[in-house]
Amino acid sequence: MKQQSTPASVDPAHPYSPAFMVDDLAFVSGALPTTRDGTVVGGREAAMEAALETLAFRLAAVNLTLSDVVKLTYFVTDITLRDEANQQLIKHFAHPRPARTFVEVSCLPYGATVEIDAVAHRKARRG
Repeated sequence: MKQQSTPASVDPAHPYSPAFMVDDLAFVSGALPTTRDGTVVGGREAAMEAALETLAFRLAAVNLTLSDVVKLTYFVTDITLRDEANQQLIKHFAHPRPARTFVEVSCLPYGATVEIDAVAHRKARRG
């Protein structure tokens, strides 16, 4: 079994791998809507896009892109964000789109409104 991981954070509050490859599968840790300096992006659509950008950044660290994603899980603090998540899928993912789970939670780290994790497959490229 071949394994590849992004470097774990040096921050003790984040001691995990942002992305971890096992053979052709990548498991991507939850991506929050933050800028590179760690500022949480607010709003509805802007937060969704920022979280997806963080996810794409983590995928790139293991040489994958959003087109390799086969499963997404959205954790949101407001179930009505489902409409924005649906629009995001349509905008960023070609058919066949990834499987998705959408879960409302009571809170997320740093006051974020969305967190997205993913499973990607190196040979899944579409469109």
